[in-house]
Amino acid sequence: MKVLGVAASNSSKSINKKLVHFAISYFEEEQTEIMDLNDYEMPIFSIDREEKSGIPSLALEFAGKIIDSDLILISFAEHNGAYSAAYKNVFDWVSRIKDKEVWRDKKLFLMATSPGGRGGQSVLKLAVDRMPRHGAIVLDTFSLPNFFKSFSEGKGIIIEELRASFEEKIKELLEKY
Repeated sequence: MKVLGVAASNSSKSINKKLVHFAISYFEEEQTEIMDLNDYEMPIFSIDREEKSGIPSLALEFAGKIIDSDLILISFAEHNGAYSAAYKNVFDWVSRIKDKEVWRDKKLFLMATSPGGRGGQSVLKLAVDRMPRHGAIVLDTFSLPNFFKSFSEGKGIIIEELRASFEEKIKELLEKY
């Protein structure tokens, strides 16, 4: 089983990158890959750009990573209640490849975290609603509130109730796939 991790943020200090790294550590390393959105920086999507220059090769490469995966873990940064601009741009370009079928019936585990008490719940709700419309099978979700109180480098999730909930969800994924 090939597991792909995506932090939907382009921040070099992204807490969502930390969460997706933690989540993917539960899977066998040789079967995992983590993508960095900074490696997929493209011009801002527009129909005019697409008509003039076509779909960027980086969008095709990103789509190829999706196709080659069996399970995708995404941790969403929340910017003003929605996706980060970096993620949204990659998503917009990839959606042009095959009739908006970005996820191609792939199974997704969606996560979000934030420094605040809601843990990125607004963007997570948005993702849960949108992803199936673009070919995703959303298996489960996890929201980690108060990141700087709930997570520690090297230890991961340090609030016992949150860690237990997270590990139960990961256990179910591992049993199924």
